[in-house]
Amino acid sequence: MKHLTAPELAEWLADPSRPRPVLLDVREGWEFETCKIEGSTLIPMNTVPARLQELDDDAAIVCICHHGARSAAVASFLERNGFTDVSNLTGGVHAWAVQVDSAMPKY
Repeated sequence: MKHLTAPELAEWLADPSRPRPVLLDVREGWEFETCKIEGSTLIPMNTVPARLQELDDDAAIVCICHHGARSAAVASFLERNGFTDVSNLTGGVHAWAVQVDSAMPKY
């Protein structure tokens, strides 16, 4: 799996010449309601195996959680299940709030 920093992801999302990745947020619903990266899709970690069919295995997927541990586990799971373009957001939404969007709530 690839690892992306928050600034690297922000640069990717701002580049209209690059296809937009699927932003897969694997946190719990209450966390997602507290803060999220715009355009993210919520599929809580414990539901990913049952919801794999909702994901395009040819799409670029960036897995996101609070600090990066849960999303790394999900990214690894996706790779073991045939997904080939998977990245983990290092530092999660916390890093995004600190490095990219200072207006994002932190928890």
